[in-house]
Amino acid sequence: MTADQEKKQAALEAVKYIKNNMVVGLGTGSTAKHMIEAVGQMVAEGVNLTCVPSSDATEKLAKELGIKIVELHEVDHIDVTIDGADEFDGDFQLIKGGGGALLREKILAWNTKFNIIIADSSKDVKKLGAFKLPVEVIPFATKQIKTYLEAEGLKPVQRMKEGNEYRTDENNNILDIDIFEVDDLQELEIKLLKIPGVVETGLFLDSTSLIIVGKEGGSEIKERKH
Repeated sequence: MTADQEKKQAALEAVKYIKNNMVVGLGTGSTAKHMIEAVGQMVAEGVNLTCVPSSDATEKLAKELGIKIVELHEVDHIDVTIDGADEFDGDFQLIKGGGGALLREKILAWNTKFNIIIADSSKDVKKLGAFKLPVEVIPFATKQIKTYLEAEGLKPVQRMKEGNEYRTDENNNILDIDIFEVDDLQELEIKLLKIPGVVETGLFLDSTSLIIVGKEGGSEIKERKH
């Protein structure tokens, strides 16, 4: 199976957890795109869903597919959110944000009862950090934060797009940092969030309930033991 086929397989398995009249959080990225298309199919077949998107791109796609979209403040909870990940480990810890939507994705996850992560098998790692960790920072403080992170040995690189500073949907910058040598991710998360001007990190350490991995012969479903 190609990575894209694995992504689609995981997405189709994940939407089985969506029931009529649910409020659903829609993730962002290439894996989530398959899930959004599947949700669109459910809606077309008459399933009543209210969905909260994690990015402008997801909102646009969902609306094109006829999915009812609302803003987060219009609902009092989210029943299930389905999203992708850039990496996950055996402790259900994730790196997210390769697509730049980490802030809204983390807000959705925090407001959701049951978070499902869908991924192709390449995202399953022994240790997080081969994929650089995105850190969302406000433009006003980006230079100073980058200097500080350099001194901490985290090798920050400012994300660019077509020769310009990359901007998130919230109009912030992203610094991608190297955390492969870091052992205590909880401590790192606390340390990063204490820096004035850091808005959020792509570390999702304890929000995931279920991980579905697309694989040859059928999806692998990993359930978090509480």
